[in-house]
Amino acid sequence: MTLITDQSQFPCRLYQAEQVRSLDRCAIETFGIPGLTLMERAGDAAFDLIRTRWPAARHITVLCGPGNNGGDGFVVARLAIQAGLTVRLLLLGDSAKLRGDALTSADKFRQAGGRIESFSELDFSTDLIVDGVLGTGLERPVTGDWETALLAANRHPAPILALDIPSGLHADSGRILGCAIRAEATITFIGLKRGLFTGQGPACCGSIALDDLAVPGGVYQSIDATAHLLRWQTFAEQLVPRVRTLHKGQCGHLLLVGGDRGFSGAIRMAGEAALRTGAGLVSIATRAEHAALISSQRPELMCHGIEQPEALLPLMARADAVAIGPGLGKSSWGQDMLGQVLQSGLPLVVDADGLNLLAQEPAQRANWILTPHPGEAARLLGCATTEIQADRFGAVVQIQQRFAGVVLLKGAGTLISGGPDQPVGVCCEGNPGMASGGMGDLLTGIIGSLLVQGSTLETAAAMGACLHGAAGDLAARAGERGMLATDLLPEIRRLINPEVN
Repeated sequence: MTLITDQSQFPCRLYQAEQVRSLDRCAIETFGIPGLTLMERAGDAAFDLIRTRWPAARHITVLCGPGNNGGDGFVVARLAIQAGLTVRLLLLGDSAKLRGDALTSADKFRQAGGRIESFSELDFSTDLIVDGVLGTGLERPVTGDWETALLAANRHPAPILALDIPSGLHADSGRILGCAIRAEATITFIGLKRGLFTGQGPACCGSIALDDLAVPGGVYQSIDATAHLLRWQTFAEQLVPRVRTLHKGQCGHLLLVGGDRGFSGAIRMAGEAALRTGAGLVSIATRAEHAALISSQRPELMCHGIEQPEALLPLMARADAVAIGPGLGKSSWGQDMLGQVLQSGLPLVVDADGLNLLAQEPAQRANWILTPHPGEAARLLGCATTEIQADRFGAVVQIQQRFAGVVLLKGAGTLISGGPDQPVGVCCEGNPGMASGGMGDLLTGIIGSLLVQGSTLETAAAMGACLHGAAGDLAARAGERGMLATDLLPEIRRLINPEVN
């Protein structure tokens, strides 16, 4: 068996719950591995993680449901008894519903001296809670005694280890179904479930470990993953030192449009991020009263006071791509700027109020990248933000189908969709310290900079999201609270130059 606790070593493939069940069936039916053997391996892996992560734990409470997730819990409980630990096993649901491998594991637990109790209350002397209540097949809200048990576990001071998935979390979307376990760690089996990495998944899972249960590699050949993990390290390994004769004209020219009255900071931050990511030239089209101010603060940015949309034409004629949205506003000025930009054939990055204006007059374009946060995504689809967050994978695909191009849906577990035939990318970089103003403006500048330096739309979006998140992770070493968007700028420069790190 291979237990992986370092997320940077995870395989890239992410699966839906039904796909993992198919992998499980393939291991059993095609490769002849008994289901009970897989259950034993899952319990072994979980108990090994317990001994490694919580070596001082002596009193363990295991919460089990009547399904196979509970079966894994019975194995953990038996191994804990055999190791001399004090174990309390609490069963939710009807014990008469135990079937197959789960029933066999329950019987082995009893034979080892274990006692199965119906759930009542949690013992406050326990050192660790193991969640084996509900698995990946959950499709309806958790209610009744199940809800009572999950809430009680969350209130308990002991850490929680979730088996396969935190109970109550939807395996495909990452939404919470009524209520869900908030685990300190989750050990998942055979394949990574995509709901662990976006929506509420990161908040419920804690640190994630993966064990493949020693299934043969051929098992994975039977299923095409619907999503894949994106990591900055993968992109960093593709970066090479610049050719010694390179000049600025070969590094691309990005035009940034935005900064209506009162919002000069947004367009300036986008411009600085573009420069720090390596663009050769960055021009800014903004309100006239902002141009001189930005130029005095960051003279490397070529700022132009633009009041009429026609004045954008000579700027676009010199640019390789346009990024529009930071501080754009929704006044007639912003509308006019967007209208002029949309007449250009240049590759575009559209963010912020550029997206809000686009929602009012939808269009399709093959050569743009749209970068909505959940609120902007809701406006693009004409629905509520809660609906976006309930199914982020579905939302990013729908936006891409409606508007074409490449779509990047921001949030914990940023998603990138480049088309219906491509797996959705999931960025696993970033942290809660990035929940502050200006972070999206940096991302716009980063993606635009990568575009003008020659990246494809898909690569610019995926690489940009990972660079942005990785820079945030480095900045967070000084603390997540109080992190400013501009704190990321020196980290962006360090990351984009891995050869000097």
